[in-house]
Amino acid sequence: MQTLICVEPGKFSYVEREKPVLKPDHAIIKVKRIGICGTDLHAFEGTQPYFNYPRVLGHELSGELVEFDNAPGFYINEKVTFIPYFNCGHCIACRMGNTNCCVNMQVCGVHVDGGMTEYLMVPSHTLIHGEQLGFEELALVEPLAIGAHGVRRAGIKPGEYVLVIGAGPIGLGTMEFARIAGAKVIALDVNEERLNFCRDVIKVDYAVNALSGDVLEQLKEITNGDMPTVVIDATGNLKAINNAFQYLAHGGRYVLIGLQKGEICFSHPEFHKREATLMSSRNATVVDFEQVINAIKKGVISPLNYITHRVTFNQVEHDFESWLKPETQVIKAMVSMDK
Repeated sequence: MQTLICVEPGKFSYVEREKPVLKPDHAIIKVKRIGICGTDLHAFEGTQPYFNYPRVLGHELSGELVEFDNAPGFYINEKVTFIPYFNCGHCIACRMGNTNCCVNMQVCGVHVDGGMTEYLMVPSHTLIHGEQLGFEELALVEPLAIGAHGVRRAGIKPGEYVLVIGAGPIGLGTMEFARIAGAKVIALDVNEERLNFCRDVIKVDYAVNALSGDVLEQLKEITNGDMPTVVIDATGNLKAINNAFQYLAHGGRYVLIGLQKGEICFSHPEFHKREATLMSSRNATVVDFEQVINAIKKGVISPLNYITHRVTFNQVEHDFESWLKPETQVIKAMVSMDK
């Protein structure tokens, strides 16, 4: 089978590999669609934490189930996606049900080889039914689940002002589920095209360009002087993360979905006087995947709107680097494995 390997930062190579041989308690998926996410882009440019090379990228996947062991309720040729965070089942996090932050986590496409290949073997317990969704919709369930999980962590109440920083795919999904939770959503980004997408497609209540003036004053005006009670970072940009502490209301919650390599720095007195809560949001759980699939089925969200670029598998090596450039205006690139 044909496989695309990220050999080192900035370099891909197509190779032929043997098809996987089924192991007990595993399943083999014939990959149909691969969504390109920030993790893939950061790995290619050499800025992704927890990463080493060479590595087969790709964890936003959908496909057909061609072989399986110990997957009750599934059937051959069924459309599926899967939860790409392979947890150990034994550590303190797993024992508490927090499988998304397993101590011994192996994320597909990060710690172990991912889905930029024709056939992928995954643990059977990670399989998710396709529920009559199309292959492209199924490949977008995982990134949407990231946002859904962050919103669930925040415990948003109807009517709260929620500031989401970063209008990439993860941020957009976060805005969608904040809206579903009843929030008044404020999008913050430096890219006016992305903000227009937030206004026109996601239908956020407010969109603020971080380069347009005094962001703090704009947020005060929007929130009638209170400031957002929930701030969620979906940029993974150190400057943006540090700046956002000042945007938080007293008694508010700050959720970090975005991830970067450096150290966070903020004023302890400013944070302390707010009695603020800082929390991270890592990956997602089966509950989040199910919420996303139900939302798509009900038409509450339309993830196909996110797809701006479609390529075939043999085009990825040529086109991938261009997706790092702002002028390409990529929101979501989708790879088709169809011949």
